[in-house]
Amino acid sequence: MTRVHPTRDDRVVAAVSEGVGGPLGDHAGRHPWWTPTRVLLLMTAVVFALGMVQKAPCSLAEGKDQNWTYSHMCYSDLRPLYVGRGLAEHAWPYSGDDQTRERYEVMEYPAAIAYWAWGTAWATHLLNGSPDVEERYRMPVDGLYGLDDVRRETNIFVLVNAVGFAALALLSVWLLARVNPGRPWDAAAYALSPALLLTGLINWDLMAVALVAGALLAWARDRPLLTGILIGLGTATKLYPLFLLGGVLILVLRQKRYGAGALAFLGAAGAWALANAPGYLTGREQWEVFWSFNAERGPDLGSLWLVAEQAGDLGITAHTVNVWSWILFGAWCVGVFALGMTATRAHGHHPRLAQLGFLVVAGFLIVNKVYSPQYVLWLLPLAVLARPRWRDQIVWQAGEIFYFCSVWWYLGGYLSSPGDGEPGFYWVAIVVRVLAELYLCAVIVRDMFRPEHDPVAESPTAGRRGEQRSGVSEASVAATPAHRLSS
Repeated sequence: MTRVHPTRDDRVVAAVSEGVGGPLGDHAGRHPWWTPTRVLLLMTAVVFALGMVQKAPCSLAEGKDQNWTYSHMCYSDLRPLYVGRGLAEHAWPYSGDDQTRERYEVMEYPAAIAYWAWGTAWATHLLNGSPDVEERYRMPVDGLYGLDDVRRETNIFVLVNAVGFAALALLSVWLLARVNPGRPWDAAAYALSPALLLTGLINWDLMAVALVAGALLAWARDRPLLTGILIGLGTATKLYPLFLLGGVLILVLRQKRYGAGALAFLGAAGAWALANAPGYLTGREQWEVFWSFNAERGPDLGSLWLVAEQAGDLGITAHTVNVWSWILFGAWCVGVFALGMTATRAHGHHPRLAQLGFLVVAGFLIVNKVYSPQYVLWLLPLAVLARPRWRDQIVWQAGEIFYFCSVWWYLGGYLSSPGDGEPGFYWVAIVVRVLAELYLCAVIVRDMFRPEHDPVAESPTAGRRGEQRSGVSEASVAATPAHRLSS
């Protein structure tokens, strides 16, 4: 066998397979068309389609109030932002036009998301017959919501973005399946993820997820410059891909691949600068809104800071959170660096980029001032490659789903205690989510120091330099006992 099959490698999958005939047999052959990658793509398509169905009541239904949206847990940012950020008039996100800025708030997202939203708004207008935006420009903004054309376009805008997100989800699973050639089935935890189903359509985070998946594959294929470029583009979409450079730094120091590290860092800086140039050059003041918006934000949804603020009535200011969250994150990064540099080197073993990336990003989310429900997607591609075990994925994602349900009930006002009005159940949900992330962090650290527990087979003679030095090769998979059900 040249591939590890999950029914022979994972205890959970092996147990589930008993209902359909048991683990893969020794003499099983290959299907002439259904390759693992094609099966994974089909899984992703089905899950994402179910996600569209789950969001449909809020995305397409009209006349529903905000609490109805929260109670049905199908909220998406796409619908309210279509008019609210000037996309109904196809206003350039970084326009400095005085009337546009008086009418609309600036897009509070990084540049690449602003470009995507503007581009999908253009496609929406085209699909709706290219309406006269000048006429809308002369109307009060509140009046736009009642126009039949605008209501129809809002639905089209959601659907256009959903199709784009579906393509990104499919691209992501295709990339993840290729990171470890002998273990394509590891990507099944992404394809079948309930987190993907529930949060994939909330915001534009899947753009960054696809770029992170591409960066993981590029590093595995010993393409440091491409790795850096994809990380840079990801950082222009969401900030968190930047933290993967910490994992790259650890690996190049361990492996003494200083040239590769320089290429990765230069590629990231150049790609980020080029991606941001159109927005910066056409509207620097508007471009800076993303940074000022986040700096002025106080303790917000999903954060331990919010628990401390509400439970202790501490009056925590935005400045306090900014300073201490970065101090704590800096300390976390120092800890990850120490762990990464001291992890075992037996048989040429090195931590994998997915492992180090997960640890850094998880630390950022744990100490950050906000945890929006869709931020789980940031961890998803890293988690499924860092610890490809269904037991651990289920434990972690169970905590995330518990939080997902709780945050909407909290926003709808359903979790406040009758006596004191405090949302104690929501605080519990935040703590449970953090504990689930810490659990997966602990298992990953254990794998780094005790590689015999790491599901990804190792080969000290792997031919590639990048991820394959610490990852898997076709030869190592072939040498792995087919019956092994590791921890």
